Formats: sequence, C-alpha cells, structure tokens
Amino acid sequence: MKTKLGLLYGGKSAEHDVSMQTALAVIKALDLAKFDIYPIYITKEGSWINGPKLTAPAENVAALTFLPEKTTSPLALQAHSTDENSESTGYDVIFPLLHGPNGEDGTVQGMLELLNLPYVGNGVLASSAGMDKVIMKNIFAQAGLPQVKYTWFIRSEWEADKEAGIKKVEDEIGYPCFVKPANLGSSVGISKCDDAQSLEKAVAEAFQFDRKIIIEEGVIAREVEFGILGNDDPTCSVAGEIIPKKDFAFYDYSAKYEDGNSAMVIPAEISESEYAALSDMAIRAFKSLDCSGLVRADFFLTKDGEIYINEVNTMPGFTPYSMFPLLWKHTGVDYPALIEKLVKLALERHQEKQQIKYTV
Repeated sequence: MKTKLGLLYGGKSAEHDVSMQTALAVIKALDLAKFDIYPIYITKEGSWINGPKLTAPAENVAALTFLPEKTTSPLALQAHSTDENSESTGYDVIFPLLHGPNGEDGTVQGMLELLNLPYVGNGVLASSAGMDKVIMKNIFAQAGLPQVKYTWFIRSEWEADKEAGIKKVEDEIGYPCFVKPANLGSSVGISKCDDAQSLEKAVAEAFQFDRKIIIEEGVIAREVEFGILGNDDPTCSVAGEIIPKKDFAFYDYSAKYEDGNSAMVIPAEISESEYAALSDMAIRAFKSLDCSGLVRADFFLTKDGEIYINEVNTMPGFTPYSMFPLLWKHTGVDYPALIEKLVKLALERHQEKQQIKYTV
C-alpha cells in the first residue's frame, strides 16, 4: 500500500524560491511506486493551494506554481483514515519543504501537531528555537557549547539610541563582525562590518527582514558542517567544508544559489580527533534543542584548533546539490534513500507520541 505524502512548499518567506527548488528536487527523487504525492503550494502571500495528485515528476518550478483560483485552509489537512473502506482524502505524512519564517520556525509544525498529522523533520520547540539565532545560541551556551562572542538588538531598542548600540558592539564584539536577522536562513540579510559606518548600514539591512538582529564576532576559521539524522539516537555524517574564493568575504545568498563563489569539499580534511570532537558537539547541539529527523550543524575551526559552533539548521538546503544531502551521499545514503529514511523517522516519532496520555 502506497504512502500518501503531502508536500508543503513555497511559503510566505524570503526563502520562498529556495523552497520551490527543494520541492522540485524531492518530487523528482520520489518513487511513485511507493508514494502517492500531493503538492500543497503556499504562495508568497500565504495562500494555500492544493495541487492535483502527481502522476509523473514535475519538469520545472512553474509546474508546481498553482494559480490561486481555489485556495484551501491549512486546517483542511487531515490524517489518513486507517479504515480501508474510508473515502478520506487525508495524508499519511506531511513533508514540510519550507525554509525560513512561516514554515521552518515551528508555526506549521504547531498546526500539524494540532491536527495530529505525522510530519517530517523537527517539532515545534526545535524548529522555533533553531530559527531564532538568539534563543538558539542562549541554549547552546547553557549546554556548554563554545561559541564566538555575540549580542543582539530589537528594532525599537536600536533606533532609540544608535550610538549606544554601536558602542556596545565595539566594546563587546569588536570588528570585524557579522550582522544577521535573528530569524532567517540561506544567508539572507547578512553583512560583514569593519567599522561603525558599515555596521550602521548592515543593521538597517538586517532589520528589513526581522524585528530582531544578532551581531557576532568575526573569526578567521574554516567552516565545517555535519548532517545529523535520527530521532532519540541520532547519527552524524562525514564532515564537509565550505571554501569561499579568496576575493570573497563570506558565504552569502549569492554564493550559495547564484554566483558559485564557493566550493564544497566532502569529506573535509580534518583529523580523527577533530572529527570526534566536532561530531560529539553536533550531537550535543541536536539533543540540546530536542531535535528530530534532520539537522545540519555548522562549526568554525580555527588554525589553532579552536572549535566554535555557529548554528544548526532544522530544515537545511535539500536539493541533491545541497550540503546536507551530499554529506549523507558520501556517508552511504543516497538522495532517494535519504528522503525515505526521513519519512520513516517521521512516522516512528508520530507513533511514539501516540503513547502519551492526555487524560488523568
């Protein structure tokens, strides 16, 4: 019996286009002999549109962009009935292929929890904490994971006294530093700053994408990443490394998706002891946020051997050419098998949750 799989993609987010590419890649990799695939497109304005059941892989993103002639409510989603005679049009499992706010941040996950629907990936807590870089870093600090120096501001606080904000950054962080929206991914809205003038400009840029920003110390280091897969007993992939071109400041949105101004080296050239330390920290980070399904953990490794955790991504880039799937491909799990593994993990986690008592 086929698994009835609903794919959520698009979304009201600056990462809408990234999500569309992810959906296209996943659909092309899914085995139609094992899955009945139902696309659920979320427009940039937040409208939900149910597409027809796929009888063949979509050829391009345009084929997945449905016109809002007949929108639906998210609450119309329902679990598939276990009654063989039922005519339920619900789903066995939902795969949220959403990046950024309104998808990766716990909002959609909370809705799916209320509907008691199995879904791929992290739950409400891990998704929301992993989306907010400030909350994430505070949890990592509590867990004893080493990090670069950081501080944060909300928009009203910064605009009330910009000079005090700049002084705080200079006193606590120094230059160079990086300014980021607290709740966004794919390197959107990130800037490198070398002085007060560039800092003020970078803060204005970041506040376009969020009401809260984080400012982090800049360090000269290698960027090493791991894929983590599992629920209560997660495992780590081989290590990968992001290597920007010499004339390139950092791994920004253009470098990731447009210009090719970076290279991925898999496996990364690190020692056995470095792998052991990094993978241990990756698992600790995964567990500290109570993650499930999948996570990509990103680290800084300095030439002196210092290790700092940068962040985790609870819905990492997921095309066949993204770091997370490539890490697992080099670990022995190809792209179609990775998708099937994630669906299996989602169903296992949902089944475990059904054991919880909700009455006294």
